[in-house]
Amino acid sequence: MSTSPSQPAAQPSRHGRAAGPVRPSPGDRIKPKKPAKAQFASTTLLLEAFLVVFATLVAYGLRDVPYSRGPLELPSATSIWLVGGVLAVVLVVLSRMVGTPGGYVAGSVVQVPVLAFGLVVPMMFVVGGLFVVLWVVSIRLGGRIDRERAAYDAEHPETAPNAD
Repeated sequence: MSTSPSQPAAQPSRHGRAAGPVRPSPGDRIKPKKPAKAQFASTTLLLEAFLVVFATLVAYGLRDVPYSRGPLELPSATSIWLVGGVLAVVLVVLSRMVGTPGGYVAGSVVQVPVLAFGLVVPMMFVVGGLFVVLWVVSIRLGGRIDRERAAYDAEHPETAPNAD
C-alpha cells in the first residue's frame, strides 16, 4: 500500500483493518437472497421437530398416569421414544430438503403424523393443528414474497443479484 505525501495512511483499527467504510467495487455482485418460501418452510419444520421432542417427553412422563393419555396408548417407553425420535429426525431431514422438487410435498405429508401424535398426547391436536396452519401460511406467504422479489428484480435489473 503506497501513500502519497499529501494523503496520510489510513490508521488500522484495533481489529487490524483500515478505519472507514468498506465500499464494494463496481464489479462486485450482490449476493442473491435465499428463497423466502424455503426459509419459512425449513424453519417451520425445525420448530415442529422441537415440538415433537417435547411431546415425546410429555408422552413418556404421562405413560403411567391414569386418564392422562389419548385414545392410542403406546405399549412401552421404548416405543414412545422410537416413534417420537423417528418423527423428529424425519422433520429435521425434511427441513434441509425443502428446496428440492419433492421437499414441499414431503413436508406437507409429514404434517399428518404430527397431527396423529394427538392420539397419544391429546394437546397435540391443538398445537399440531397450529403448526399445520403455520406450514400452509409459510408456503403461501413465502411464495408470494419470492414472486414479489422476482418482479422487483425484473423492474430494477441494476440492483438485482447477479445482474451483468
